[in-house]
Amino acid sequence: MPSSELSRRRFLQSSAALAAALPLAGCQTPTRRRSPNERLHLGVIGVANRGTANLNGVASETIVALCDVDSRHLGQAAARFPDAAQYHDFRRMLERTDLDAVVISTPDHTHAVAALAAMDAGLDVYCEKPLAHNLEEVRRMTVMARRKRRITQMGIQIHAGENYRRVVEKIQSGLIGRVEECHVWVGKSWWADHRPEEAQAIPDSLHWDLWLGPAPACDYHAAYHPAGWRRYWEFGGGTLADMGCHHMDLAHWALDLEHPAEIEAEGPPVHPEGAPQWQIVHYRYPSRGPLGRRLPAVQLHWYHGGKRPPQFQEEGLLPSWGDGVLFIGSKGMLLSDYGRHVLLPEEKFQDVTVPEPYLASSPGHHQEWIQACKSREKSSCDFSYSGPLSEAALLGNLAYRMESKIDWNWRHQKAGGLSEAEALISRQARPGWQF
Repeated sequence: MPSSELSRRRFLQSSAALAAALPLAGCQTPTRRRSPNERLHLGVIGVANRGTANLNGVASETIVALCDVDSRHLGQAAARFPDAAQYHDFRRMLERTDLDAVVISTPDHTHAVAALAAMDAGLDVYCEKPLAHNLEEVRRMTVMARRKRRITQMGIQIHAGENYRRVVEKIQSGLIGRVEECHVWVGKSWWADHRPEEAQAIPDSLHWDLWLGPAPACDYHAAYHPAGWRRYWEFGGGTLADMGCHHMDLAHWALDLEHPAEIEAEGPPVHPEGAPQWQIVHYRYPSRGPLGRRLPAVQLHWYHGGKRPPQFQEEGLLPSWGDGVLFIGSKGMLLSDYGRHVLLPEEKFQDVTVPEPYLASSPGHHQEWIQACKSREKSSCDFSYSGPLSEAALLGNLAYRMESKIDWNWRHQKAGGLSEAEALISRQARPGWQF
């Protein structure tokens, strides 16, 4: 939508100062346009779990390289793509000269170092959500993508569905009036109240030091690999980082949200190393948009781990769905999940005329990125959109861990009056993993 494009331009223009701090290997020549029938040469970093799904999504192209720190996973993927070269260290894979783009499906703490290196090498990037482990990494990825003119996409596959498109059309057409409040809730919970204390034997198939990448060194434990890493701050960001980009995506898209100005959070007592079992986060987004089409400020509320909006707990007020995104407008409400939505109260909207669909269907989240790589057109979840979305999720964790309201200066990535927040906004990479 035009308002969304204006928002992206404002964000990218305001990122120019940060961009000057990024080292560059030289002027990157824009990649040529390709015929839709010409196959991309792809490298896939992380080939299990989400990596398996992403491999399926890009299998229409030529997979020339596979990379995984676990030989078991690498072998399983190689059996499907026997002509692909195999790597354990993505840094070695990126030395190849025949790659066009990479798909990154590793744990959060290695997203940025892989994506930055790939973009600096002139490659397009598909990266799983959230974009990175911390706020500074997300911003660096966003800026690098612009400077290098890379075609990018963050892996929030539901964005490609028809349901989200119909919700966006109804909200932006004003069907429920001015929306100044939105609630997002998720039942899932990735949490931990302790770190493993005993070391375990590293599996023969696992290159543990490569798995750690830029994260601080620690002993191996099965609690971390292959999936439990999301529970620990060193490697992930709990439920909010894992699921926030999926569910808050709809609010960001429909309401043209960018950067929150204030963030407050509550939850169980903060653990220095483990993510919380439940969280409630309150975001205030300022008014935005050009004069004459200015959109109102929005209060967005996030809940997970069994928490929900307290004012809608009474039975019958809302359909008994699981996860949900609830828009509250001046004329009514709209409740959505991944695959369905409803206008509320239903009797009020029985005879309402809904807008004709105008958002074009997606060929699929992966195929959209592939087509964009060939045409050199923007994808719908490129880093100019998914960067601010990822930052919003990570800011909820920052407010929770700081146990303080955050007054956020997004241009400079500063939490007003909280100098101690710097240690959580960014972190020093382990030697050998700096970019």
